[in-house]
Amino acid sequence: MTAQKPTVLFVCVHNAGRSQMAAGYLQALAGDRVDVLSAGSEPKDRINPVAVAAMREENIDIAGNAPKLLTVDAVKESDVVITMGCGDACPIFPGKRYEDWDLDDPAGEGIDTVRRIRDDIRARIENLIGELFPGGGDA
Repeated sequence: MTAQKPTVLFVCVHNAGRSQMAAGYLQALAGDRVDVLSAGSEPKDRINPVAVAAMREENIDIAGNAPKLLTVDAVKESDVVITMGCGDACPIFPGKRYEDWDLDDPAGEGIDTVRRIRDDIRARIENLIGELFPGGGDA
């Protein structure tokens, strides 16, 4: 990883739910200690409104975000690439840390299901922050 600030890229198919919630949590919980990116292999035209509502309950606003297409450059500039169901659509570069988080897709789901997915994502983000900044880093 870079000596200064790691870049973390979250990738899911539509970049409208899981990856947006993960990016929102990492930005909120790690602040300026990390650069956060998210993208999708087949992005939708807008963020899932149920995901927006679920994150709003956590006082995290992702409503202004827009789904973005995954690019090779985004992967190249990232230290950690976390995929969420995008399969082989994500390019692999040697020397990068890759994780695949097996998360349900919140598309078309109600708020109770999306809350469960959101809470799973939060736990994974808290663990990731602990790995990125052992001992707490310099907040």
